[in-house]
Amino acid sequence: MSNKNETSSNDHTALAEKKKRRHLSPEKKFQIYLEAQTGKTPVGEILRREGLYATDLTRIREKVKEGALTSLADRPGAKKKTVALEEHLSLKKEMEEKERALVELALELAIVRKKTNGGSWER
Repeated sequence: MSNKNETSSNDHTALAEKKKRRHLSPEKKFQIYLEAQTGKTPVGEILRREGLYATDLTRIREKVKEGALTSLADRPGAKKKTVALEEHLSLKKEMEEKERALVELALELAIVRKKTNGGSWER
């Protein structure tokens, strides 16, 4: 009976080591995707060799499709520039202040012209 317990504890240790997560680089995932898509090697063999499950390959396929669609949806040409919200608000406030200053200067100019030309806009 103790032999059976030793075997089960060894199996438990082996399972714990086997379930350790692997981090695959994007390049490696794409390589696996391409290999699975070519059909030269059975998918089951690729999955066993890489220590992956069928669901892992399904997720990789979905990510590749999503990335391809995103990339293909981009139109050629200059990309739209994005500005942080804080910077946008700061620039908007600065523009409003400059517009107010411009209005004040326009009023002062109108007053000065009236005084010097008797109300005529011509020089």
